[in-house]
Amino acid sequence: MERITISQLQNWKKTKKKFAAITAYDFSFSRLFSNQGIPVILVGDSLGMTIQGHTSTLPVKIKDIEYHTKAVRKGAPNTFLLSDLPFMSYYDTRETLKNTGKIIRSGANMIKIEGGKWLVEIVKELSNRSILVCGHIGLTPQSFNYLSGYKIQGRDKNDANKLIDEAYLLEESGIKMLVVECIPEKLAEKITANLSIPVIGIGSGKNTDGQILVMHDLLGITQGKIPSFAKNFLSESGSIQKAIKKYIDEVEKGIYPGKKYSF
Repeated sequence: MERITISQLQNWKKTKKKFAAITAYDFSFSRLFSNQGIPVILVGDSLGMTIQGHTSTLPVKIKDIEYHTKAVRKGAPNTFLLSDLPFMSYYDTRETLKNTGKIIRSGANMIKIEGGKWLVEIVKELSNRSILVCGHIGLTPQSFNYLSGYKIQGRDKNDANKLIDEAYLLEESGIKMLVVECIPEKLAEKITANLSIPVIGIGSGKNTDGQILVMHDLLGITQGKIPSFAKNFLSESGSIQKAIKKYIDEVEKGIYPGKKYSF
């Protein structure tokens, strides 16, 4: 795979080329995903549940993200690599800069942080230092206690308008990509159309610039409740390699997620 850059992702948005992304946490899977043509990988704090066996992402620490980022980068040297800043690792500018430095030095191209308006100054500080930032709005798993669980966001008009405003604010502050999670398809479509940066959806319909899934959901090996928007690509493919190829193909053609996997 040729080296994927933020400029390339931005150009894909302009040319309306959809792209697939996936989470990964180790060398072997990241190499497999890269070899099959996945352009974007996220070292997500979802590792708290998928790897560590916790019931949420909250126990994940910076050292965990560092460790897994290094492993994934070795497996996917040319993939565009995002890494999450975990819970309470970006509560002020000084702490954010320190922790971001650790993650970037571990091999990430971009860091991802969850939240809206309160992140504006932190995003500006990071952007002023030429650090690529991905925002994350809608269902933000680090806030699941505040949100009273993992629920669809932006269903009523006020909540939808708040998410739209937050998307604009974050882009103005300097984010170069945005993840929208578990919001209605029409809302995700509107946000995507009105931002100049790539928007990646998860559980938010097919009209975003890209799609991302947790690898365990995509491969049908999730323990416990499987998200309603997750499709088991392995069950109809016969091998992991073919499942990844099918996922990429369906995302690029706008087949996945269809109505069955959208809100």
